[in-house]
Amino acid sequence: MFSKILIANRGEIAVRIIRACKEMGIRTVAVYSTADAEALHVALSDEAICIGPGEAGSSYLNEARIVSAAKVSGAQAIHPGYGFLSENAHFAQLCIDNGIVFIGPTIENMNLLSDKEKIKRSMMEAKLPVIPGSEVLENVEQAYAAAEEIGYPVMIKARSGGGGRGIRLVRSKEELENAFHSAVAEGQAAFGDGAVYMEKFINPAKHIEMQVLADEFGNVVCLGERDCSVQKNNQKLIEESPSPVVAKDQRDVLIEQVTAAVKHVNYVGVGTLEFLLDTDGKFYFMEMNVRLQVEHTVTEALTRIDLVKWQIRVAAGIPLNFTQEEVSFKGSSIECRINAGAPGTVKFLHVPGGPFVRFDTFLVTGYGISPYYDSLLGKLIVYAGTREEAIRKMKAALCELVIEGVPNNVEDQIEYVSDERFKDGTYNLNFFKK
Repeated sequence: MFSKILIANRGEIAVRIIRACKEMGIRTVAVYSTADAEALHVALSDEAICIGPGEAGSSYLNEARIVSAAKVSGAQAIHPGYGFLSENAHFAQLCIDNGIVFIGPTIENMNLLSDKEKIKRSMMEAKLPVIPGSEVLENVEQAYAAAEEIGYPVMIKARSGGGGRGIRLVRSKEELENAFHSAVAEGQAAFGDGAVYMEKFINPAKHIEMQVLADEFGNVVCLGERDCSVQKNNQKLIEESPSPVVAKDQRDVLIEQVTAAVKHVNYVGVGTLEFLLDTDGKFYFMEMNVRLQVEHTVTEALTRIDLVKWQIRVAAGIPLNFTQEEVSFKGSSIECRINAGAPGTVKFLHVPGGPFVRFDTFLVTGYGISPYYDSLLGKLIVYAGTREEAIRKMKAALCELVIEGVPNNVEDQIEYVSDERFKDGTYNLNFFKK
């Protein structure tokens, strides 16, 4: 096992990883920008190294400085968290070239699975149902031809996309050219890759994702599904596990299919396979994320399996010590993402408590929210024996959560979990559409 790990991230996920490391007896090294000098992850770590100014491109995305910090501190491994460099194969290779373990999938996994065109082909080989679509579109003429073949409406997606960026809905031929160029430009700006492809737009639909964990010895377990259908502008706001509309027999079949697909691509580490579920109960594979997901917490709450610790163990060459049959899906877990509406300073903070209530955050009273980074302030997670009780517990926890001085969406989340569509489980990706 590693004795020291560098966390190449910030915010609540850096705090989350540091806590896991402390519980495992592993020393931690935080990296931080000048804007994060007073951040909680810096205070909680055993060591901290400044890697640049507030702009992420000069600090948290500066591969050379992060690797140098790891070497100077003597860290044996780097945990990238999510976002930033977590799916960057070049960074992972740089770690390996410098004798540092990258806590994540193999380079081969990353090269295959970060390319949505390639992974789709691989999953078709593994017999997973996929959304009808195209290969990479070289120009708008190819886009017109693909749309005619697939049939409107369609989605244009950046090949290296994520977080809802580089996606455009095209309902008619007249909308296609502007949408194509817009998706290309956004993909290039956000990911350094302007390549796009096209998929059939399936609507209405639910967004269902399957969490997997695999070691280097060929052992694979699937930790069930998460329903991530409450999304605004392609950004997830609420996630729950299990999904209120996925029956046990459907889950069993999907677990079997997903496990076979993960073995087919020789995947190692934690990963998430994302699907659309249509109104006929048919699943369509969309993509696979090769990193820890923001919403991994609902799976942890439901299964009582610590995904961050297992990420670290797998990277250290430790085999899984449990089987698929030992994974329990009893009860219900819900997560609400708490986002900032604008920068500000936390004047007062009260975190809800009680059995099976968890708030993953980096907030402390007096902390100033920087304009440089993502708006996520924290994640409120609850678990209960039934979904009805979990909803009541979430509403109570949201009512108790107080963050003064920073505009946030706590009141909005109370409204969302009180919505009849959410309470009866019939909500889908059209939740915010009138």
